[in-house]
Amino acid sequence: MIDSGLILAVAVLFIVAMTIAKGVRLVPQGYKWVVQRLGKYHKTLQPGLNILIPFIDTVAYKVTTKDIVLDIPSQEVITRDNAVIVANAVAYINIVAPEKAVYGVENYVVAIQTLVQTSLRSIIGEMDLDSALSSRDLIKSKLKGMISDDIADWGIVLKTVEIQDINPSGTMQHAMEEQAAAERARRATVTRADGEKEAQILEADGRLEASRRDAQAQVILAEASKRSIQMVTEAIGENELPVVYLLGEKYVASLEEIAQSDNSKTVVFPADIPAAIKGMMGGK
Repeated sequence: MIDSGLILAVAVLFIVAMTIAKGVRLVPQGYKWVVQRLGKYHKTLQPGLNILIPFIDTVAYKVTTKDIVLDIPSQEVITRDNAVIVANAVAYINIVAPEKAVYGVENYVVAIQTLVQTSLRSIIGEMDLDSALSSRDLIKSKLKGMISDDIADWGIVLKTVEIQDINPSGTMQHAMEEQAAAERARRATVTRADGEKEAQILEADGRLEASRRDAQAQVILAEASKRSIQMVTEAIGENELPVVYLLGEKYVASLEEIAQSDNSKTVVFPADIPAAIKGMMGGK
């Protein structure tokens, strides 16, 4: 039979071990433990060796003191000009007072996520679409200012908050693409019309300049013809023989051109060319 003394000794050793285990706690670095005494908050254990009253003091919560990264789910937000955009964020927090975090709010993770989402909707709702898409730093600054004071009551510090994505919704993107395509088509039409207009203006200017030059050439030719006639008249005087000679020369040259034409095979010269020329001049 087992000795009753041995059983008692084992039982005592077990009780002592349990007592030591309950009374001596080693808190690892990066954590703080919240202790309750008889169901009521008593103190917060710091990293290292800590002594508790066994079976009276209990560790109710183990809270990390490291920075916590909270992912803020995407949500649709309506801007001031009734555009729908999709935005999400990420928040970096640190718990500086664990007792406030565990007793001040039921679930600080859900509470902060909801608070960030609500504040984000409020900020973007006061902005136009273009401003919201291009003002991440402004949204970040306003968002941090709005939620920092609220979560401070829970013993939590907001290190920073970043806007991950802020884009138009699928329907809005399609509408913007159609608008951009229409704008590009309009610009192309305007550019093409401007080009055609400029070409027509240049063509008209060219015709006008050509007409002016033709008119100037005709005036110059007329002046030259007038001057040449005056010179010939002055040179000939009453003697018509030189005129007959010049006209005869022109007459013969014309007949030669007619003879070289494909439509003319036979050329007949008048027997008395001088008489013919005089007849052309109205002479007797």
